Amino acid sequence: MKKKKTITRREFVITGVAGTLGIASGFSFADPAPAVAIVKIKEENIALAVEEAIDLLGGIEEVTRDKQRIMLKPNLIGPDPSCTTKPEVIRALAELMLGAGKEVSIGEGSAAAPGFNMDEQGVHFSKDPGILDPMQQYVFDQLGYTELAASLGIPLINLHTGDMVEVQVPNAYVYDKIVVSKALSEIDLLCSVPMMKTHVLARVTLGMKNLMGLYPGSAYCSVRSCIHNEAFKRNSPCVSFEIMDMVRACPPGLTVIDASTSMEGNGPSDGKLVKTNLIIAGTNPLATDMVGAKIMGFHKNEVATLAMAIRARMKPSSLDYVEIRGEALESVQMAFERPDLVPWGEINSWYGAKEIHT
Repeated sequence: MKKKKTITRREFVITGVAGTLGIASGFSFADPAPAVAIVKIKEENIALAVEEAIDLLGGIEEVTRDKQRIMLKPNLIGPDPSCTTKPEVIRALAELMLGAGKEVSIGEGSAAAPGFNMDEQGVHFSKDPGILDPMQQYVFDQLGYTELAASLGIPLINLHTGDMVEVQVPNAYVYDKIVVSKALSEIDLLCSVPMMKTHVLARVTLGMKNLMGLYPGSAYCSVRSCIHNEAFKRNSPCVSFEIMDMVRACPPGLTVIDASTSMEGNGPSDGKLVKTNLIIAGTNPLATDMVGAKIMGFHKNEVATLAMAIRARMKPSSLDYVEIRGEALESVQMAFERPDLVPWGEINSWYGAKEIHT
């Protein structure tokens, strides 16, 4: 029996877990020639494009082989649908997986919402379930995810609160152990489903950056200011330390990038929308993010998380070793407007500087 301990004033249970979660087993960044699918969305048919992308990877049975319990992790930064993963993408993936006999859930821990931890003075942080729970439910409701999960008959999981597990992080940059929702210890495959966006802290939001939503607010604050503060003390470039720690603890075995509509400029919420009409998918998170960044017009060395992953000897080290399936990469490449990068030390003056309680 694992030893239990508490992490918050409300005493949410943590169960110690030796090593990384089960979702890490069978996955390797050492695949020498990973495939990434690029599919154009035709006639606004997002579901068809998602299915085509998965088919290009070998089909749903292949990408979920030996994996029965799957969590879809969308990018729901807040209640504004213009800067979040479209429910249609999640529905298409869920229906494919359910059709293959898989157990599917949707999990997310959103950053902020007006009236909860956000007002005219800024975005505030909280570890209080009395704020985190209704805030997350409000975001789910506003974006149509509550209705989506109910219509599919699958669980919709708030990753901020509830039972937690402690996970060891190999070669950690910030913490040797991190706390995540116990729900993540009960799945075999994590599927990261971000919206393609620029980001003033991380430069881009793609599959690996999307994993920041796995840091629970009950342990690391609703806007992750606690983990960002610790990483900033260690000179984390573009919040890449905290991203890399979560990638190592909870690596996604499938990444599907919602690039139906993307965001350029000062994302992740104040940028300009771009109609890109693409779905990008792959089973290697580094390869998939490298392709996504290239489509946006970013070199791998411009994105700290990608550069750090390559320095850590994760594979592939270059797009030369990635097999592109579907649309030619050159035919869909764009030149996104760059974000005005802001270091966490500056942004924290208005984003996460004040703690609030119920």
